[in-house]
Amino acid sequence: QVQLVESGGGLVQAGGSLRLSCAASGRTFSTYAMGWFRQAPGKEREFVAAISWSGITTDYADSVKGRFTISRDNAKNTVYLQMNSLKSEDTAVYYCAVGSSGWPTLRPHEYDYWGQGTQVTVSS
Repeated sequence: QVQLVESGGGLVQAGGSLRLSCAASGRTFSTYAMGWFRQAPGKEREFVAAISWSGITTDYADSVKGRFTISRDNAKNTVYLQMNSLKSEDTAVYYCAVGSSGWPTLRPHEYDYWGQGTQVTVSS
């Protein structure tokens, strides 16, 4: 059974940092892209960042470029999202997902497995 478990969310002041982790189990994900999405109250789920199977290629939403960094450790079946210079508009539930191919994509329907999400709240 495939399982993705996010952790690292919480409450932080604007300008602060958080590091999200997503541990995958049930299969090996080293040949698949992984991504992070977020959903704020009353809004649709939106793409945040994605990383290729090798970790060499990454993609970011314009709203987080220069502030967030996605990385992965295939030996640990884990993907990370380092979030710096957080803003109130970053407040959302953050989800990790496993892609259906090895290449990063911003399209939610191109991800096969999803975690339950972790809440990130940024106070201004």
